[in-house]
Amino acid sequence: MKPALFVPFSLIFMFVNLSGPAKEQPVTIENAGLRVDYDATTGRFSLATRASSGIFLSGGQFAGGGGAAVVERAAHPVFGAGQALVVSHPDGGRDVIELFPGLPFALFRTAVHNGGTEPKFIRSLQPWQARAELGRPAAELTTLGTGGLLPPEKNPGSYVWLALADPPTRRGIVAGWLTDARGSGVVFSKVEDGQVRLAARLDYGRLRLAPGQTEELETLAVGYFDDARLGLEAWADAVAADQQIHLPAQPVGYCTWYSEPYGAAADEKHLAELADFAAKNLMPFGFSVVQIDDHWQAGTSNNGPKRNFTTNDPHGPYPSGMKAAADHIRSLGLTPGIWFMPFAGTSYDPFFENHQDWFVKNQKGEPYETKWGGTCLDMTDPGAREHLRSTAHRITNDWGFGYIKVDGLWTGTGTKLMYVNTGYKDDGIGDAVFHDPDKTNVEIFRSGLKLLRESVGGRTFILGCNTPQNMRIFGAAMGLVDAMRIGPDNKADWENMLRGPTFGSRYYFLNGRVWYNDPDPVYVRASIPLDESRALCSWVTLSGQLNLSSEWLPGLPPGRLDLLKRTMPSHGLRPRPADLFEQPIPRLWLLTDTRMPVRRDVIGVFNWSDAPASIDYPLDRLGLTAGVRYAAFDYWKNSLVPALRDRLQLTVPPRACVVLAVRPEQKRPQLLSTSRHITQGMVDVLDETWDPQAKTLRGRSKVVGGDPYELRIAADSAAWTAAAVEVAAADRNAGVTTALKQESGLVRATLAAPESREVDWSVRFK
Repeated sequence: MKPALFVPFSLIFMFVNLSGPAKEQPVTIENAGLRVDYDATTGRFSLATRASSGIFLSGGQFAGGGGAAVVERAAHPVFGAGQALVVSHPDGGRDVIELFPGLPFALFRTAVHNGGTEPKFIRSLQPWQARAELGRPAAELTTLGTGGLLPPEKNPGSYVWLALADPPTRRGIVAGWLTDARGSGVVFSKVEDGQVRLAARLDYGRLRLAPGQTEELETLAVGYFDDARLGLEAWADAVAADQQIHLPAQPVGYCTWYSEPYGAAADEKHLAELADFAAKNLMPFGFSVVQIDDHWQAGTSNNGPKRNFTTNDPHGPYPSGMKAAADHIRSLGLTPGIWFMPFAGTSYDPFFENHQDWFVKNQKGEPYETKWGGTCLDMTDPGAREHLRSTAHRITNDWGFGYIKVDGLWTGTGTKLMYVNTGYKDDGIGDAVFHDPDKTNVEIFRSGLKLLRESVGGRTFILGCNTPQNMRIFGAAMGLVDAMRIGPDNKADWENMLRGPTFGSRYYFLNGRVWYNDPDPVYVRASIPLDESRALCSWVTLSGQLNLSSEWLPGLPPGRLDLLKRTMPSHGLRPRPADLFEQPIPRLWLLTDTRMPVRRDVIGVFNWSDAPASIDYPLDRLGLTAGVRYAAFDYWKNSLVPALRDRLQLTVPPRACVVLAVRPEQKRPQLLSTSRHITQGMVDVLDETWDPQAKTLRGRSKVVGGDPYELRIAADSAAWTAAAVEVAAADRNAGVTTALKQESGLVRATLAAPESREVDWSVRFK
């Protein structure tokens, strides 16, 4: 066996084309936004924006060296027809850079060739490196990647994607792997002579090339953006398009794990009690899932959970069986959910005693053991695959669970537990031995996830868990799960609650595009200070991430239960943090709804620190319009606040938030806020029109039965007096009642419906 090939970062500079002619004209491809130049004399490439003719990557060098370049037609099943600059290397390999109309990225792809007479095995390689050109020294730039917001020289490497940005202007370069079919993509930054260099890397573990074989590798997208946030969003959109991702409706639910009391897997008596309570009190607001966590299953383990998921523990919390538990939840109109580990087993468990061939092996031929994950099931072994298929089918199709939380996913890659893994670390990928030696770790993992999806059916919601266990699954799971736990476990204390905003903000652009980010549950139990619960609930609601709770719902005080109601359902919009490149955890979010003729904006201001925070931020940098005067309503204070113009200026208490609904001031009444939801109209207001002749504001809203619904209407009290609030005849006949109250600058009109319905309302002024 030939030794594995690894091309280190420091050796990339040694690849120089010495065989080309003395001087050649650069070879160029371009589209409306980008231009790529390649100089065969030096073997270097550059990328530039056509709008300013500004080069943003220069001195680019391929690991394969230089070589002759030609321009060819490119074709992509999603991006259409484009141009390709193809550089052929003396060793038989090649590098391709492609441009497609409308795509704001250049796509890089390397092909490696084995010109020898023996098989070659590639463990890792770095296809190219280049110097970043943003017109600023490295000391003034920042990187944002899976390791967070870091100076370029201190970033250990970012899995899948990396942004290099100038914080004051947000100008930057975004590089992200579009595909992770067989290799695990990483992007590195380093500083030399005060300048940032970017380098791409692919880890395969064990990619086999037969003699004479040429193999195309993964695709990396690289682009320049005046606002690198938009670049990250564009990259996520490109991943979704390339992998044809179509997400199901976003659920809102409950996980048993952290509940006090009745946590872990709960038990059949108390789970039924909780489900009954949730169906009655929370389902009308958008609640939809009750999920059972670890400890329901059978088996034996001295290292982490039991891993016989073919049946429940007969002496455990569900003696009547898992199907009975699922049936009861479904009978209430809710979706039953369950936790399990699809790629993990326990070699010494009696259930697996006669199936040692199912396990990945180490170099000694023993089952590959990982901390907490146990022994890894080999997804290239037919028996292990059939075990996964039958187990997943039983859980979802026979027992009836329509939502699965699949944990320990990294065990499917045959790599070590790296928890908590953020920036790049060596995890020994390639050390494990699989039944099929010709498949890579990532390729095997993806084949296992595909088998899982096929086994459970397309209508089952799959929540992956969790990327920080080993970040190899981060890109490899894209397109194969509906949601992903993007951070480590949290707990019901402030320090651990911050893990959700930390990781969820970092990956905000993936949410609703590639998958739904799961930041782990919100907490509203009485032991948590109210400001802290409001801050976490408001962040999850405004950022639009997966909204789960893990409280003993029947025991919550009414005010804390009401807080959960205001988070449901998810809004389905695309919010954006303003200070993504300025704060380790962004403090400023803007949620904008343009789905109807009336635009609605909500500003979320968060203080994650233990001291008061003074905020002074330009409104236009936030995403609003400079020079416009905005009426503003504070949701948690339940009151108007002074109008905003040009700057957002306020002080936020420690561990707290401010949520403001804002609209440009008008000389007539307008709906500014509602009581129903933290987004103040975005999930409940279906229509709003002003009739100037009748001096009447009309609208249509979703009203939850038994929940008084308040319309907060901004109206200059000196010019307008509310005369009456009315509802349509059909609503009156259904028992909807109204009330009206006017205060300085604000009219409060309340609608109360005995049953949930859409209500047509009008407020007449004089």
